[in-house]
Amino acid sequence: MKILRSLSKKISQILFGLFLIFNVYAEEQPVDIWNVDKEKEKEISKSETENNNQENDNQISESSIYKMQSIKENTKIELEENLKAQQIKIIGLYDPEDYSLDMNMWLPSDGDQLKSIFNKINKINLSEDAIEIMNIALLTNAYNPKKNISDKEFLKYKTEWLIKNANLNLIEDYLVKNQVFDLHPKLSRFLLDYYLANANLNKSCDIILKNLEPIQDEYLSKFYIYCLVSKKKNDQAQIIYDLKKELGFKDKYFEKKIEYLLGYTSKVDTNVSEKTILDFHLAHKTNPNFVYEPKEKTDKIIWRYLSSSNLLTSFQEIDTSELDKISTIEKAVNNGNYPEKDLFELYKRFQFNISQLLNVENSFKSVTNIEGRALIYQKILLTSDMVQKLKLLKLLKDSFKKDKIDKAFDLELKKFLAEMDPLEIPDNLTSFYYTNIKLINEDEKKVKFNNDILHQSKLINYFNGDYSQNKIEKDINNYLKKIKKNKKYILSKKDIIFLDSLKADGIQIEKKYEDMHEIEKTEMPTDIQVMINNNEKGATLLRIVEVIGQDELERIDEDTIFFIISALNQLNINILRNKILLKVLPLKV
Repeated sequence: MKILRSLSKKISQILFGLFLIFNVYAEEQPVDIWNVDKEKEKEISKSETENNNQENDNQISESSIYKMQSIKENTKIELEENLKAQQIKIIGLYDPEDYSLDMNMWLPSDGDQLKSIFNKINKINLSEDAIEIMNIALLTNAYNPKKNISDKEFLKYKTEWLIKNANLNLIEDYLVKNQVFDLHPKLSRFLLDYYLANANLNKSCDIILKNLEPIQDEYLSKFYIYCLVSKKKNDQAQIIYDLKKELGFKDKYFEKKIEYLLGYTSKVDTNVSEKTILDFHLAHKTNPNFVYEPKEKTDKIIWRYLSSSNLLTSFQEIDTSELDKISTIEKAVNNGNYPEKDLFELYKRFQFNISQLLNVENSFKSVTNIEGRALIYQKILLTSDMVQKLKLLKLLKDSFKKDKIDKAFDLELKKFLAEMDPLEIPDNLTSFYYTNIKLINEDEKKVKFNNDILHQSKLINYFNGDYSQNKIEKDINNYLKKIKKNKKYILSKKDIIFLDSLKADGIQIEKKYEDMHEIEKTEMPTDIQVMINNNEKGATLLRIVEVIGQDELERIDEDTIFFIISALNQLNINILRNKILLKVLPLKV
């Protein structure tokens, strides 16, 4: 408020100065004698006008007072109406041409059908391949669907997807590039809170301060003001803070914390709010003697903040007899809010006798589950026999699963398994081993060409853009000529997928080879074919995501791959189709 009054005073001084300059300038002007009568007439007219207006002085004063009193409310309403009136702009990250899509990809679709597909997808733990297609579908610049779905509803599905997928770099690019922090307050808050909870305030502030549009959301406004303070931009923070208060902002908790940080008071407010991570962080930053011990019901984002900020020192002093606290730690590790290595360091501190360690399989049943896990873990460290160690690892994993905290034994388990030779794993433990060991990603494997098989030959480099049309036509017809002579060669479903994709691109295959790939083709699901007929590119991609689900493309059956590629061929979504073909056709070793 002090700054506003100071600004008001300066503005008044400037206006007064301009007024004096104008008067001086007017007094120095020469008199035009030919306009004296006209000037007199103007003065008379002005006098009459003033007399007439004097009668309405009270009304004008009352109106002015009313305007002054309501300016705050009017400004607030105007801001809200401007936000509502602002049309939803086309927002995304990808140019439609990047994936052979177009701006109208959602317009032909029915919103009710889209909602149904979205709801089904939200229940699936999608594979990396499905995630990639989902991102392309939702983040390509295009008009929103209009039938039976509002812009607000469609944006809500985008927000929910981006939060579920939690690709932080993607979210940041989306928000900053499109300047939609206020349009996606839930998404913006998710990103800012994530970095703050991981003790990376600078990252949170760097993101929010890239926002160039007025912020209406209260939480984002508070975050913005606090970030200005943290960046030593107190004057800017004060101006925005005062303006927000003029518009009706009220938050006593925030006000006390921010005024302390601005230096207006030296009194420490010891209140701690867990309502938001920003509130909790402000309590920490404004109290030099801040101490907080979380409970089992403490929100996991608070746990993460405490862990990342090294505020869980009390747990390093925990006694092994305090099983309730250890149980709390196990659950925190399971939720990803406490370091797994620290839990297992705690297990090492338990004391067991020789008899218990020699007879772990029986001894762990006579102690509590926590003590049992510590006992098994210590035995694992002492065991050198690989098979015996593997059995103990499975026993320990089962103990965690029994208490529904199996994620608490994940990284440590992988470390043990990585030291074992897969060829020496007993048959009865191979399932356990391969379920928990980190496998090599298919994309990390090298492509090996096999020119004896059409879809594994070097001809697939066409989908990399390595072939001209004339060359691929010549080479594919020569290849078909060769295999036609080979009576033993039978075209596979993947060969047909390869040939159909070439034909969809206009590659001419000689008629004498047409009958070679006239095999029974996979039937397209009816609803997808209807979408294709209506040119519903966006909806079709969603259905493809649903079909792929949690499976990687390399492991999907050929019939499913066939109708996915067929759908993309019919819709001329060639660039995305090529990416899929280069994943499913080559031989990788």
